Order: sequence, then structure tokens, then C-alpha cells
Amino acid sequence: MSSAPKHHKPREIFIQGLTHSGKAFRPSDWAERLAGAMSSFRPGGAQMGRAAHLGYSPYCVPTSVGGVRCVVVNEALRDIEPMAWDFVMNFARDNDLQVVEACLLPT
Repeated sequence: MSSAPKHHKPREIFIQGLTHSGKAFRPSDWAERLAGAMSSFRPGGAQMGRAAHLGYSPYCVPTSVGGVRCVVVNEALRDIEPMAWDFVMNFARDNDLQVVEACLLPT
């Protein structure tokens, strides 16, 4: 009996706008700035050229959870562009931000 390969949905990593000591990260628009820097990393992003900045990548989206600014980073970004993944994860580490694995529920 052969088993079919399992396809797992990529995890979502939440970079929260709180330091490990509980302080709010500044500037207040940090999540939009980080997601904006990642806007070209999306399906068809390279072909969009200069228009790539007009929306966020589905792999890196700013949001708020419980009044805390966050960036939701889809683990698929690691496979698509490892340097972009390293950039966002290093951003979180360098700024002492809390990072959690979670599931963003549809609204």
C-alpha cells in the first residue's frame, strides 16, 4: 500500500509589535513599512515591475491582533525567496520583537 505525499499548509508566523520586555515597538507604522518592503515577493511580483508596491504580498501582511500591530509572514516565503524570509526574521530578532506561530482565521 503506497501512501500519497502529505501536503501541509504552510505555517503563519506572527511578528508582533511588542518587544520581549512588553514595550510597544515604534514607529507605529512599522508593520506597514515592513510589509511594504516585502511587497514584490508575491505570485507574479517580478512581472509587475514598478507596480509591485501597490499592494502587499500575500506572504507578508500587516494586521492587528488584540490591538497589537503584527506582520503575518507565511512560511511559504522561505521556499520562494529565502533571503526575504531571512530579512523579516532578522528584523524581528534585531528589534527584540515577539514571534509566535499561529493561524489567522478568516473574518
